[in-house]
Amino acid sequence: MHAWPASEVPALPGQGRDLRIHDTATGGLVTLDPGPVARIYVCGITPYDATHLGHAATYNAFDLVQRVWLDTKRQVQYVQNVTDVDDPLLARAERDGVDWVALAEKETALFREDMTALRMLPPQHYIGAVEAIPGIVPLVERLRELGAAYELEGDIYFSVESDPNFGKVSNLDAAAMRLLSAERGGDPDRPGKKNPLDPMLWMAAREGEPSWDGGSLGRGRPGWHIECVAIALDHFGMGFDVQGGGSDLAFPHHEMGASHAQVLTGEFPMAKAYVHAGMVALHGEKMSKSKGNLVFVSRLRRDGVDPAAIRLALLSHHYRADWEWTDQVLQDAVARLAHWRSAVSRPDGPSADVLVEEIREALANDLDAPAALAAVDRWAARQEQEGGTDTGAPGVVTRAVDALLGVAL
Repeated sequence: MHAWPASEVPALPGQGRDLRIHDTATGGLVTLDPGPVARIYVCGITPYDATHLGHAATYNAFDLVQRVWLDTKRQVQYVQNVTDVDDPLLARAERDGVDWVALAEKETALFREDMTALRMLPPQHYIGAVEAIPGIVPLVERLRELGAAYELEGDIYFSVESDPNFGKVSNLDAAAMRLLSAERGGDPDRPGKKNPLDPMLWMAAREGEPSWDGGSLGRGRPGWHIECVAIALDHFGMGFDVQGGGSDLAFPHHEMGASHAQVLTGEFPMAKAYVHAGMVALHGEKMSKSKGNLVFVSRLRRDGVDPAAIRLALLSHHYRADWEWTDQVLQDAVARLAHWRSAVSRPDGPSADVLVEEIREALANDLDAPAALAAVDRWAARQEQEGGTDTGAPGVVTRAVDALLGVAL
């Protein structure tokens, strides 16, 4: 599966700072020191509907992570998956009377268009669940050999009790885990499971649903968590720098994935930092496909909204915050974009050297994009009120905003 085209990231004078970022597992800020090649895995979409602003906010956060690393002169290896076979996708295809493969391809293509328009840096490896199945089957077989998996009516489950470090990603108690498991794709009430929290590794073939050769597992399809584990281990191995996604993935998805990988390898942890973006709400409720309260990036683009304004609207909120999308949020972003573009359109202006360092410092401090935007606002206000004589300043600002914030002026 191919990703989307990359926009050029301008080079800036000097060098950025190492990233301090909030790690869900430890509950505090950690300073990441990836070495010359930084490695990040971000969980991708289940392509049964278009990209909504909750998706966009999440991918924007991890785009910033990459931009901070690139500014430190590191290389970045970025992997993202696409869950291109799953119950919600099959249900939507049946509801609409379309082929599930065609639906997945259509929505994945639209996602690529949205990511391109928003100037999100693409992953080097963009992997669908279906193409990962040949690598998933041996992992499930290995977990069974290790005594960490068991069969229930043809389905294969992972035993969470096989991992002594289970629970160290989300740090939730058993009651909270059980509640979230039921809400987020698990089946804690299924009779016969050893532990209500045990997640499915391999679903035996169901009549009328797609299935694949699972070797000794029989025909079927993979569970959700083992998909990302297989892809991450194949490309990174253990101990990669950042596992990222929305805050609703901390449990069960990232918790279960970490346990799968830790039992398979005998190593801990799977990732050095688990980083989670907040949720975006509309009319008082989290945007979600199940609720249908979505604002689509593609719809905004069709309505003539500049993608740079959409990105500025996302950047105006700290990535870990839960916030609400309103018309005012978008109007403020449109006005800010116009102000910035007016400021850099002049032939000279106030020196931008301090501004570049302010943006760098803000982003290195747990991706504080609102603080970075405020710094650009101050420079633009000085340009409007006082002007300046530095003929290179507008160009420096334009390149810095592009390189570090992903906004084209």
